[in-house]
Amino acid sequence: MKFYIISLFPEMFDGVLNASMLHKAQKIGAVEFIHINLREFGLGPHRQVDDTPYGGGDGMVLRVEPIKAAVDHAKKLSQLSSKGAKVILATPRGKFYKQSDAKRLAAANQDLIFICSRYEGYDERITSWVDEQFCLGNYVLTGGELPTMTIIDSITRLLPGVLGGETSAEKESFQDDDVAIEHPQYTRPEEFEGQKVPDVLLSGHHKNIDDWQQKNKK
Repeated sequence: MKFYIISLFPEMFDGVLNASMLHKAQKIGAVEFIHINLREFGLGPHRQVDDTPYGGGDGMVLRVEPIKAAVDHAKKLSQLSSKGAKVILATPRGKFYKQSDAKRLAAANQDLIFICSRYEGYDERITSWVDEQFCLGNYVLTGGELPTMTIIDSITRLLPGVLGGETSAEKESFQDDDVAIEHPQYTRPEEFEGQKVPDVLLSGHHKNIDDWQQKNKK
């Protein structure tokens, strides 16, 4: 599965995508990350990618031409994929991103193109080439890089062979209905500063343990 990441700051992804499970996913060939610097598609001698918004207002807005050119470039790189590539935009105006979206996108095994917006936003006309828009929460960030990293992580860890355990991705928070939180987890020592592991987890009684875990999902 290939992820094409369009960003003005591709260096932001280095630490995240090259560590832990995302690094493992690349080593086993489950994913490939292709960085596309939006500045390379800027206009004029100064590679301009933004401009002042019509109607006034503070800040700058990403222009439509560089983004469209970058998306076209990513799609051309992805032509070898029989399923084509889906374009994703992280934006406060998108639908709330859920675990069911991560499962759906991972199962599709389709190349994904991510647009990371910046400044005060983007020319609305870019959404003509966007397939899905996602929002991660009711807050504002300085750009789309962090939400993109989050979405990529949530998808990659669900791909076969990445987590290792066959059921690791199945027994997790939000797996069933996007609502339930996984039950509390404990490990050694059995007691720490007066706080003890629940007796039922030490009992070895699988039915009672399962009942406790189901009961304690939030």
